[in-house]
Amino acid sequence: MSLKIDQDHTRFRNIVRGKIRENLRDYISQGEMIGRKGNDQVSIPIPHIDIPRFTFGSKGQGGVGQGDGEVGDAVGGEPEQGDGQGEAGKDPGQHVLEVDVSLDELAEILGEELELPAIEPKGQSQISTAKERYTGIRRVGPESLKHFKRTYREALRRSIASGTYDPKRPIIVPQKDDKRFRSWNVDNEPVANAVIIYMMDVSGSMGDEQKEIVRIESFWIDTWLQKQYRGVESRYIIHDAVAREVDRDTFFHTRESGGTMISSAYKLCAQMIVDEYPSEEWNIYPFHFSDGDNWSMDDTLQCVELMKNQLLDRINMFAYGQVESPYGSGQFIKDLTEHFGEDPRVVTSEIRDKEAIMGSIKDFLGKGN
Repeated sequence: MSLKIDQDHTRFRNIVRGKIRENLRDYISQGEMIGRKGNDQVSIPIPHIDIPRFTFGSKGQGGVGQGDGEVGDAVGGEPEQGDGQGEAGKDPGQHVLEVDVSLDELAEILGEELELPAIEPKGQSQISTAKERYTGIRRVGPESLKHFKRTYREALRRSIASGTYDPKRPIIVPQKDDKRFRSWNVDNEPVANAVIIYMMDVSGSMGDEQKEIVRIESFWIDTWLQKQYRGVESRYIIHDAVAREVDRDTFFHTRESGGTMISSAYKLCAQMIVDEYPSEEWNIYPFHFSDGDNWSMDDTLQCVELMKNQLLDRINMFAYGQVESPYGSGQFIKDLTEHFGEDPRVVTSEIRDKEAIMGSIKDFLGKGN
């Protein structure tokens, strides 16, 4: 019975996965999952799922092969057409089903749909985490952890030592003192940790729609990188003419105005990496989102120098996403392409609207950096 339930559950999960993949682009563009996110799971609304089943008609009705009709006639005849004047119905309609999906499974579906490669962590991490392994043996413990070979060996040793062992009838009955149980030891093992440093232009040209695009895309970037690494930290920097670090909520809801000096964010990002994230221990992913406006070409050249001298040698990938805005010039992505078009560590993406988010995610994560 348990096996049957497991098979049905697996089948249902496969149906759910298929529905999620089928509607993934809609979920991403609408940002529907983000508001339903729990600690480790996301509640996803999916269309009604019909499970195949037998249904029985009323008594007295003919079945297939019974009653009037000719070969080739449609079963049940043509449906009657209504005149549209009927009363309101009393039967329930179809409802949306919500299912809980783990973030790890959601990342797997995203990776399959976008064909994202697994990421190879950079370097050897010196960060360690405690992990329990069943490598020890003790005399007490639950029966579920009983070590049968060690128990038999102790019983055999006792029988031989006491002279009760009979080679012609080698029956060994373990006693209480013979029992041995597996126990765990705590081992420290290295893990690959990652930090994502989000930077965003919050000048007046970056409106609510542009910030919503960044919010949705960052959710999926977080989801994928959390599957690739055991520990992911996220840091947030906003900038107009000056830059400052903020929390996640402030990052997505701040509305400011004024000039734009992108170099202020890159300086703060570089200093954060030097102070807190040694490149030999951390996999580092700076993501910068802007509408492409910068104060001057001099500041753009300063950004280029910062990337060449302070950022690129310390990070896995530098990602720049340019969100289309009616007020932005869109020039900065052209400048980055001019200076770093051949550098695989610099990845740029143009995000016209919410429909372009999936393509942008593939631009950033599809290289497996």
